[in-house]
Amino acid sequence: MSTQYNVNDNQETAASQSATNEPVSNELIHEQMINSIYAGFGIRFWSFIIDLLIIFGIHSIILKPIYYLTKIDNIKLWIDYFSVGHMLDAVVFYLYFVLLTKYFKQTLGKMICNIRVEREDRKQLTWTDILFREWIGRIVCGIIFNLLYLVTIFTKKHKGIHDYFAGTVVIRNKFEKLFYLK
Repeated sequence: MSTQYNVNDNQETAASQSATNEPVSNELIHEQMINSIYAGFGIRFWSFIIDLLIIFGIHSIILKPIYYLTKIDNIKLWIDYFSVGHMLDAVVFYLYFVLLTKYFKQTLGKMICNIRVEREDRKQLTWTDILFREWIGRIVCGIIFNLLYLVTIFTKKHKGIHDYFAGTVVIRNKFEKLFYLK
């Protein structure tokens, strides 16, 4: 009742297992790298909430006193929605995102969350990229109550609609070296 093991059978079995596991493990490693490098919905959501709080602070500290003293926010251009107050609020909102992203590749919320915006082709961000991402992309996403931001949950590199417009991605700063490897 002794069991005999054939060395050749064990080597063939091990070789066939490693050959079949290699593509699977490479795919898993690649998937894990993508999940590590690109910032997901959760961290981007909290970054956006922080940015909104900062913009609210700017509005409260700078614009509200101006509105109170001059009553300029009550002047209507065509309809109530197009009041001078709403227009100034929009200018502050979009300038915050456009200027900080252009000059620092990240807003204050992204700085706190340790993420930043990069071009997908790893070149320098241009004004066109920034305007399409931070201005036009945010307008399009805002039309549907910001629900289009949920697209980041389902895309491979966690890209939002505004990222597709501009050809950008949001990466975690600690994995920037992996991002720049080709």
